[in-house]
Amino acid sequence: MTCPSFFRPHRNLSDEVNSNIVQSEIEGGVNLQNLRPGSALQIHTRHTSYNVLVLFGSLAFISGHPLYCPRPVLVTFRGSARGGSMLKVRFIGRGMRMEFHHPDYKTHRHIAHSRNPECT
Repeated sequence: MTCPSFFRPHRNLSDEVNSNIVQSEIEGGVNLQNLRPGSALQIHTRHTSYNVLVLFGSLAFISGHPLYCPRPVLVTFRGSARGGSMLKVRFIGRGMRMEFHHPDYKTHRHIAHSRNPECT
């Protein structure tokens, strides 16, 4: 039996940064690199439900937003953030903002607070 490796606060990081990292472990989420190609995610936010089909690595099809992705769009997931510039790479976390590169926009989209990423 292996024990999970949890983050230990680092003295060179601010209390806010350490707290955000710990909070993401408490609330949980999905590491995209741990999913098999073809894995499907349903991500529920305050206003929208998204469907994500993981292709490989950080490439995925996402749909569900009436403006940005009413039909599946190929995106590259960057990760999730709690606000600010610190990004948890290739991770979709509860209560965090998903960040991905959308082909129709020149900047990364902070698209939604993911309340409940579920893998199917």
